[in-house]
Amino acid sequence: MCGIVGYVGPRLATPLLLEGLKRLEYRGYDSAGIAIMNGNGVETRKAPGKISELEALMTASPVHGTLGIAHTRWATHGAPNFVNAHPQLDCEERIAVVHNGIIENGSALRQALEDLGHTFRSDTDTEVLSHLIEETYDGNLEEAVIEALSKVEGTYGIAVVSTDDPNKIVAARKGSPLLVGLGEGEYFIASDVSAILAHTRQVIYLDDGDLAVLDRDGYRIIDMNASPLTKDVASIDWDLDMIERGGFPHFMLKEIFEQPDTVKNTMRGRLLPETGTAKLGGLNMTSEELLSFDNILITACGTSWHSALIGEFLIEDLARSPVEVEYASEMRYRNPIITEKTLCIVISQSGETADTLAAMREAQRRGARALGIVNVVGSTIARESDGGIYIHAGPEIGVASTKAFSSQVTALALFALKLARLRGLTELEGKHIVEAMQKLPDQIAEILETAPAIEEIAEQFKDVTNFLYLGRGYNFPAALEGALKLKEISYIHAEGYPAAEMKHGPIALIDENMPVVFIAPHDSVFDKIVSNIHEVKARSGCVIALTSRSEPALAGKLDYEIRIPETIDMFTPILASVPLQLLAYYIAVKRGANVDQPRNLAKSVTVE
Repeated sequence: MCGIVGYVGPRLATPLLLEGLKRLEYRGYDSAGIAIMNGNGVETRKAPGKISELEALMTASPVHGTLGIAHTRWATHGAPNFVNAHPQLDCEERIAVVHNGIIENGSALRQALEDLGHTFRSDTDTEVLSHLIEETYDGNLEEAVIEALSKVEGTYGIAVVSTDDPNKIVAARKGSPLLVGLGEGEYFIASDVSAILAHTRQVIYLDDGDLAVLDRDGYRIIDMNASPLTKDVASIDWDLDMIERGGFPHFMLKEIFEQPDTVKNTMRGRLLPETGTAKLGGLNMTSEELLSFDNILITACGTSWHSALIGEFLIEDLARSPVEVEYASEMRYRNPIITEKTLCIVISQSGETADTLAAMREAQRRGARALGIVNVVGSTIARESDGGIYIHAGPEIGVASTKAFSSQVTALALFALKLARLRGLTELEGKHIVEAMQKLPDQIAEILETAPAIEEIAEQFKDVTNFLYLGRGYNFPAALEGALKLKEISYIHAEGYPAAEMKHGPIALIDENMPVVFIAPHDSVFDKIVSNIHEVKARSGCVIALTSRSEPALAGKLDYEIRIPETIDMFTPILASVPLQLLAYYIAVKRGANVDQPRNLAKSVTVE
């Protein structure tokens, strides 16, 4: 959600900033802008819509300089238009600010500043920052930023430049990710490492309360008292080609096809076949500590919440430990029962999801131990959790999560297996689970070979307006995830339900115009879901079924069939998710939708 990139160095800043913005497009945005120190002061260019609009504007009216900041905005306060696009300026247009986050007391601050004579041009909360800095500026930009931020309530990742301090960028972070990139005689600021990966792999992750001061001589990290801080330099270990499409028409399709490797990467070095268990050194816990918890709370949002539901089934089924799953956006507002005997598992692809991060902090405040399941190394959840599991899926650019979901479920299975073996699962049972896990990458590859057939099925449904997804047991969360994928990228209304719940309401919707996707592998509840399929067919519904073998009980009852390999019940959601991702992808493409950047959505939701 939103993107920031800044540069100071010997090279022309404009092409570097535009390149960085393009690499941040996947995060979701609706306008873009840039501020360059052109030798005479701050000069800005802004445009609603895509970065291509900003590029065209800059081609027609170029601006040159070797220091600048740029931004992609996802509208929260004010419509996505020229006036509300960032950078936002002060009264005299000498200070430019780009900002991710929300200033919660923005209205009160705006009124106070207007009373002091400041004139506002936009509807944004961000403009308050530029005027606050103007009001407090007295020759030192970082001191003015510190004083301004001391009056702010809310979240921010900001970068600031000023005509009166033309060789300096000041950046600050509270609740919204920001990092410093270290190049050869040049320095970057960015909200996401992908924006600067083409130029450096050496980065410093800012923590809440940190400020970075970049100039042509180097960088400094300070706190809100202007005291110097020493921060570790991290090295990024993935390549630029990992954030390129690699010959695929869309990032989403590329990432779907990466799943044999990403699931394998999540398991690599962690499975112990000889003892039927898993090794998870990143938990930072002894076996005794793992056994000491009375209950487990898993919290997440969106797709990660669906993986959490599967995690609940896995842990309770294998380890016989009580588990609750909470939407992170609701958890901290409902006074949940959390004690020092609670293990809180938080799941976030980006490791920056604002609601999930806040829920984790609340759980820790109440005494819980927190484990993070994240994809992005160095993310805030990764740094602030007490331990965790990196899923090692590599950068996920498509807004609709695919490979991160399957890797999250794999990570949860590893955790459940480890805990279960400690709680009495036999070695033989553990070995059976390990054997099934080791087969998953090849089984996913087998499903991907059927993509052309799934594309043919998608052709039949590109014009429908509603879908129903049904599954039982482990496959109920998979049904939820399949429905979410379709609605996210195709804009078709879709709902997921436990198949048995169809009789308690949704069956009223069934007619010849309602396609129903059943996840129906030959598992422990197969006979029950056959009955549900019969109920749909009796009402002229169109049935698309995911099956794992030829089933006489389904003869004549399926309009379309997609076959997945057989596995043990707990791993069917991983296999079932792949054809559901493909089905959603192909339907969306045939409808002409932008699958990598669906409307109104952002990759990393860093505001509440």
